[in-house]
Amino acid sequence: MRIIPAIDIINGQCVRLSKGDYNTKKVYNENPLEIAKQFEAHGIEHLHLVDLDGAKASHIVNHKVLEEIATKTTLKIDFGGGLKTDEDLKIAFESGANQITGGSIAVKNADVFKSWITKFGADKIILGADANNEKIAVSGWLEESDEDLIPFIQGYQKEGIEYVICTDIAKDGMLQGPSFDLYEKILKECPKVKLIASGGISTFDELPRLKELGCEGTIVGKAIYENRISLKQLEDFIIGK
Repeated sequence: MRIIPAIDIINGQCVRLSKGDYNTKKVYNENPLEIAKQFEAHGIEHLHLVDLDGAKASHIVNHKVLEEIATKTTLKIDFGGGLKTDEDLKIAFESGANQITGGSIAVKNADVFKSWITKFGADKIILGADANNEKIAVSGWLEESDEDLIPFIQGYQKEGIEYVICTDIAKDGMLQGPSFDLYEKILKECPKVKLIASGGISTFDELPRLKELGCEGTIVGKAIYENRISLKQLEDFIIGK
């Protein structure tokens, strides 16, 4: 199972929110590159980079941060937040993203999202399936849609999607543990999905459980920044200690 630390960006700074609420913003570091280099130094190979300004503005904003991390580390970056057009994707990939995540666009403009799968390849596009009470949430989680989570994922599997990041919004940033039951259900109902668990990770012991369930990756955010999980623990997990 891949360990994928998260860096969320507002105004070029590394921040965390609780349940996606911008009013709960807490700045952890003014220099995201510093954090990315710490991850890299502990054997971490992947990074989940979220452009929260972009999510609000509905177009890419913090591509310079992406470019800096991509050129100054070897991290494989998946980038998301407000990507809406082919031009946004072009900028993201040219700035060094290995993959991009599309969430709201997959609900609100399915034709565009499907065209990205065809144009860029299923290995480059991650479906962001963020949910509240198993309903898909959109627009930086400011709106709930009528889409049910599991049929939504299944529909995109038919279009070729392999990678899915699922965040249970009720858990995100709350440090109360991830949605094990939800992930188990998704993996049962959506065979072959490469499921990336996100939201609520609070202790190291949760990671082996997610691995056992069959998650392909896990995004860890606030637990790192609040020193609930150390980078040394993650390093040991990655090398199989």
